[in-house]
Amino acid sequence: MTKPVPFKEFVPQLPAVIRETKVKLTVTKAAVDIAQQMRDWEKLHIAIEEMIDIQRDFVEWWDKAVGSKHGGDRSKIADQLSCSAETAEKATGIAPWQVSRWRKSFKHLDAYRKALFEHEYRKAMALRGTTDQRGASGTGDNEWFTPAEHIELARAVLGEIDLDPATHAKAQKIVKAKTFLTKADNGLACEWHGRVWLNPPYAQPAIAEFVSKMCAERLANRVSAAIMLTHNYTDTAWFYEAASVADAICFTRGRVKFYEPGGAIAQPTQGQAFFYFGDKVELFTTHFQPIGFVVVPV
Repeated sequence: MTKPVPFKEFVPQLPAVIRETKVKLTVTKAAVDIAQQMRDWEKLHIAIEEMIDIQRDFVEWWDKAVGSKHGGDRSKIADQLSCSAETAEKATGIAPWQVSRWRKSFKHLDAYRKALFEHEYRKAMALRGTTDQRGASGTGDNEWFTPAEHIELARAVLGEIDLDPATHAKAQKIVKAKTFLTKADNGLACEWHGRVWLNPPYAQPAIAEFVSKMCAERLANRVSAAIMLTHNYTDTAWFYEAASVADAICFTRGRVKFYEPGGAIAQPTQGQAFFYFGDKVELFTTHFQPIGFVVVPV
């Protein structure tokens, strides 16, 4: 078995990503706290994913370098330093019990991810003492609707709305889709056809799933034309997926004032984007340019 390296020699030779794990976790926790304060649930999900990635990298290194029944025959590690658990804890500030807890959590990753988010979400809501606003923060937990003027812009481009696959019955007083699907109907489970209006639930993983569904249905030629409204999260994978399929995007000037049936108005923390899928880019530009600027993805 490889002889452990003395502590003074061990620390400087540690991979930077491991030396800085404690700092990285502190920075990520700060990002979580900021997302909580802003009630920006998309950014909260991103911060939690980063935290999980850091934890997972550290556990992988620990099992190789420290050795355990989970990971490592240290004699086979060519590019990792081997050491005792005590030395590793002293160098990184992370105790063996914490590593063990993370390792167990990764066996049920979806449940771990969900537990982390729900804990931070409940904590944020308790601190703010208010209910969530879908339009402002994007949880999708409550029903917040798109203002009539924006629906009319979409109708002017699409002609009619054949399908609204993620909606509430009350929203149809404005949308007036020929067919609509509520949460109970599960719009992800069926094919979409014709001209579609979509204001998806903004929680993860729902928003990514609905965006992917929109792209798939468009590429399959079942959706003949569509307009989809999201926040302008240009740093997310789902946004890039939508942009890769969309024929045009309108980035709003100002923020869409989503509302609830009782009349409350949301206060979004960022602007929005209308994705257009179809062959009438000129018509889309004509109607949407007054509320923002239109770009054509290349």
